[in-house]
Amino acid sequence: MTDVTFADLSLNPAILRALEACGYNEPTPIQAQAIPVALSGRDLIASANTGTGKTAAFVLPALNRLTAPRPVPGYGPRVLVLSPTRELASQILEAVKKYSKFSRIATGVILGGMPYREQMRLLERRVDLLVATPGRLIDFIDRGRLDLSHVEMLVLDEADRMLDMGFIEAVETIAAKCPAERQTLLYTATFDQRMGKLASRLLTEPERVDIAGRQVSHESIDQQLMRVDGLDHKERLLSHLLLQDDMEKAIVFAATKRDADRLADDLAARGMPAAALHGDMRQRDRNRTLDGLRRGRIRFLVATDVAARGIDVADISHVINFDLPKVAEDYVHRIGRTGRAGATGTAYTFYTRHEVRQLRAIEDYIGKRLPNHVVPGMEPMELPKRVPDGNRPPRRANGPGSAGHGYRPAHNQGQGRPKRFGDGGAAPMRRDRGAAGA
Repeated sequence: MTDVTFADLSLNPAILRALEACGYNEPTPIQAQAIPVALSGRDLIASANTGTGKTAAFVLPALNRLTAPRPVPGYGPRVLVLSPTRELASQILEAVKKYSKFSRIATGVILGGMPYREQMRLLERRVDLLVATPGRLIDFIDRGRLDLSHVEMLVLDEADRMLDMGFIEAVETIAAKCPAERQTLLYTATFDQRMGKLASRLLTEPERVDIAGRQVSHESIDQQLMRVDGLDHKERLLSHLLLQDDMEKAIVFAATKRDADRLADDLAARGMPAAALHGDMRQRDRNRTLDGLRRGRIRFLVATDVAARGIDVADISHVINFDLPKVAEDYVHRIGRTGRAGATGTAYTFYTRHEVRQLRAIEDYIGKRLPNHVVPGMEPMELPKRVPDGNRPPRRANGPGSAGHGYRPAHNQGQGRPKRFGDGGAAPMRRDRGAAGA
């Protein structure tokens, strides 16, 4: 909590009224520090972790700017917010609508997976604040359908994620179409050398606000490791965890779209309310899945890292890393889906003995070692003892650790479809009981 209230931040009365209607009185640390800088008109680099209220930290000053009349007549957006994913873009627009409910502000969203004709009609009328994903926005720029000459504020949300997803060229093209005298706000969870170079090209003498820091603790989340022997062991442990009484809603992170579909299908086939979420799905299907998760019709979401950022569902009780993330910082965004808005959460992370180096990179990034958790009756095999090279026995095709000795790799490498989820002694399925910041 902070020592200031939203009323102390010189926001427009209509915005304060909307915040009061939402029950928000005191800004979070990122809001208390970033909003005054943004209101001053200066460029800003803000680092904040997921779940800290950073969306409102740029939405509120953007809306405050829009309460003033247009300086120059026109139809193009005055505020442009770029987001790396469709889900995050949609949630930003929801926040915009919530905080502008008592203001006369025209808003819209441009993102992939939606019909072009509908979005073209949006751009033919006045829009004050536009939220967009870079790829689809570039399409409209190339078609000559979008005028960015009236942009007064450019916001780059999850800028580090946009870099990771290869959007840097698109972002720079879009920024070049905006007026040079615009205000630019850059929000990122991490600030490394690449981000510094991007900021130097797009921002002018920015002020820095750092709430995240490099080490992220997530003290409200109980983080536990679970060493596994292979795919069969993973699936049995996952089944055990999902059937526990305290498992309300969970996001299970898989490495690939195919893995997410397979796990979700197998869970659903066993009567569990599960669904997949990944980038190959149509936007309407992704929206329907997220709505089902929020309403409790879906309790177990099996997702790729497309869901690590931008999914704001308040009552996720557990996160299970079925597969380790490829990038250490993505671990932070994954587990940040639980323990939100003052609640507590639990995160389990599966790893094999061959993934210890990846695991250590994650622990180094968050600045602490994580405890191992063992389920009685499902313990992993003992690690092989190190033998001096001169005494090492010859390798055998069916020796310990080989596929013929009961060990399966964490991923099926082109050898056909893995066997059905839950085979091999999982607990019987129970009947589902059913199960929502500034």
